Amino acid sequence: MLCPHTYHGKLIVVEGIDGSGKSTQIDLLVKWLTAQGRTVYFSEWNSSELVKSTTRLGKKGKMFTPTSFSLLQATDFADRWENYMLPMLKAGAVVLADRYAFTAFARDVARGVDPGWVRNLYSFAPQPDLALYFRVPLEVAIGRILSARAKIKYYEAGMDQGFSDDKVESFRIFQKLIMEQYDRMSEEFGLTVIDGTLPIQEQQKQIRMLVRRVLHGWEGLPNPFTAAKKKKQRPAKASKGKE
Repeated sequence: MLCPHTYHGKLIVVEGIDGSGKSTQIDLLVKWLTAQGRTVYFSEWNSSELVKSTTRLGKKGKMFTPTSFSLLQATDFADRWENYMLPMLKAGAVVLADRYAFTAFARDVARGVDPGWVRNLYSFAPQPDLALYFRVPLEVAIGRILSARAKIKYYEAGMDQGFSDDKVESFRIFQKLIMEQYDRMSEEFGLTVIDGTLPIQEQQKQIRMLVRRVLHGWEGLPNPFTAAKKKKQRPAKASKGKE
């Protein structure tokens, strides 16, 4: 188990296989919390500038082994955690992450990496205040991906594992293995399962209810821009004239 954190801020993460709809939901959540006057910091998987060029080069040349890919993703996460997510948590912000350590626990293990080794690699990462797992049937996720993109990427489809010469079939096999890992982790890490087949607004309603519970009675870092806007919109008090 990841250890609970003691920072002033709140950490909320979303997880799920590709095509689960998690990114749509966290985008709506960012906008909702910001509108409430919360200071929100958003972080996305595989977005560190430190390793971006190396990742791009490795993917282009199809150079990665499961272990080297795992280490590079962990480096990406560690950079974002140490330099962005952690300082914002300490400051009292709501940190929202589109994928967290659980993504590595699912994907790396699906590629054959030892589960204990991967968990130890991310042992510095604390348990989130709320971890949402968007679960959808495999065929629904595949249909969403194929309808939204011209093609599936090589590593996204798990083509490096030799599951199948057909990219769509390889994607199906790889995502099924990832889903199995998520299902096993749900109890281990207390992931809250969201039915990703529900209408978008119904999912968001459930998510906001869960987030309200996490934030109930908690005062974080106010958003200075929202506070300034509210102050500007507040009507000025009429001054009393001299009698």
